[in-house]
Amino acid sequence: MDFLINSLPLYWEGAVLTIRLTVFGAALAFVLAVVVGTLGTTRSRAARAVAMVYTEVFRGVAALVLLFWFGNSFQQITGYQLETEFAAILALGLNVGAYGAEVVRSSINAVPRAQTEAAVALNMTWWRRTRLVIFPQAWAQMLPTFGNLVIELMKASAIVSLIGLTDLTKVADDFRASAVADTFTVYSVALVGYFLFAQVLIVLVRLLERRANRKLGRPTDDSLLGLLRPPSIGTTTGGAR
Repeated sequence: MDFLINSLPLYWEGAVLTIRLTVFGAALAFVLAVVVGTLGTTRSRAARAVAMVYTEVFRGVAALVLLFWFGNSFQQITGYQLETEFAAILALGLNVGAYGAEVVRSSINAVPRAQTEAAVALNMTWWRRTRLVIFPQAWAQMLPTFGNLVIELMKASAIVSLIGLTDLTKVADDFRASAVADTFTVYSVALVGYFLFAQVLIVLVRLLERRANRKLGRPTDDSLLGLLRPPSIGTTTGGAR
């Protein structure tokens, strides 16, 4: 018990870094996913080629290798040393954004073609029909998978200690190395920390799902329990009906 009381400030510092990496990495991944995923649905061959190159390259490269590349090799090419935390955010965001881009592309393509044709018949520009008709329906479709990707990004952030960042995993590993507590205890605290953070992310994503489905006139489970459990089989969680 004394170990837990004395170590909580250090665990908290590591958790704050993990949270920061997750938030900024997810923000970068989301922007890239929306931009690249949307480019992948356009008629322009050049735009689709750019989207394909990005998704194939960054899905095909391990996040750990990207982390080492931005943290150590980037300076050799450009002569500029990236700040370590920024390098970690770039590596995580670029990697997860490539997966997110495919989610966006497939969600946009899943919107019934009749919706697009109706918007064209109303003389809407590409930007207006994407923003007002297509993307709101695709947004509800992509949210559950986006939530999973953000959780995966949070867990992948455990590798950042390899380039010198002291995240939640690094704090636990330092305690284990110093033998101030047994291995079971130090990693159990970290495990609980990751689990609680994941639950917070799940609740936030479910709130977004509920809001998106309500805007589309779909039935939603407004109970507190509905935020803690996955949608029942047969419940519409996204996509146009």
